[in-house]
Amino acid sequence: MAAMRWDIFCRVIDNFGDVGVCWRLGAQLARRGEQVRLWLDDPRSLSWMAPGALEGRVDGIEVLHWTTPLPDGLMARSPPADVWIEAFGCDPPPECIDDLATRLAGGARPPVWINLEYLSAEPWVERSHRLPSPVMSWPLRGLGKWFFFPGFTARTGGLLREPDLLQRQAVFDARAWLRGLGLPASPPCASLFCYEPAALPEVLRQAARAPQTWQWLVTPGRAWQATRAATAGPLHALPLLPQTDFDHLLWACDLNFVRGEDSLVRALWAGQPFVWQIYPQHDDAHHAKLEAFLEWLQAPPALRALHHAWNGIGDAAAVWPDAAALDEWRGCVQAARQRLLAQSDLCSQLTGFVREKR
Repeated sequence: MAAMRWDIFCRVIDNFGDVGVCWRLGAQLARRGEQVRLWLDDPRSLSWMAPGALEGRVDGIEVLHWTTPLPDGLMARSPPADVWIEAFGCDPPPECIDDLATRLAGGARPPVWINLEYLSAEPWVERSHRLPSPVMSWPLRGLGKWFFFPGFTARTGGLLREPDLLQRQAVFDARAWLRGLGLPASPPCASLFCYEPAALPEVLRQAARAPQTWQWLVTPGRAWQATRAATAGPLHALPLLPQTDFDHLLWACDLNFVRGEDSLVRALWAGQPFVWQIYPQHDDAHHAKLEAFLEWLQAPPALRALHHAWNGIGDAAAVWPDAAALDEWRGCVQAARQRLLAQSDLCSQLTGFVREKR
């Protein structure tokens, strides 16, 4: 079937996570021969996350700065898309809505319109995946969208996964990669990508008392600021890493602390023990979301306890894992990864769904 044109709309809440998911999706679509326009209201993170993207040097992807209003004449210069993807429930720009209404009035075919939702392991996701969502407001009243939920089970949309992921991991040289960044190449090492968890000082103190000296590889921004304020143990400041090298970081470390959505998925594919800091919500709805994920993961009790402490849930105390616990956690993550590898990935499911609906 002929290639399609995809518009992916993203309003940035978390510069790393939102942009990270949308770029990975766009890049995978482009590798399959699709044409992608990525609409971003704040594209600055792509300058380091995907070098060359903002200069148009990535084949198959055009990055458009989503300003309010859009530049004059942009819609006239933009060929219509076959697919609209609202990332995380954002609405497309009003100019795109008006342009589509005009074309529909002239008999044009509407795009397949998908609301690509947040990732969750909660049971209701399976019930909501692929459900229609009618547009109730003018000028597109009567048009239909579709809910599409990423997820961890065969009855969801799956997770983003590159076709060559396992092959690249098999030939990856962790020590050489660490040395290339001027970092210690001897284990154990932990990566730290987080917000400001209250348990951070205690976790650092416990790691500093472990029989082996842990090296902390700390991402820039909020993680580095929080860690410097609670200094304990050898800390190594990382530069801003492109997505490929962020994956390498997770592959190279013996324990990964990750946050948000994109890095959670990458930690699962890394197959190493990890602790996830879920994006906090004011009504504590993220507590149930975390519990659902830990249930799916089949996390051992000690790993659950550290997740609870790291996310400020209840009165759980952080306990640094010993070597036996790390081995158990690694086995848990690798078993979960095998379950995921038996399922179709998100990009494959999306493209199949769109072709079914066109």
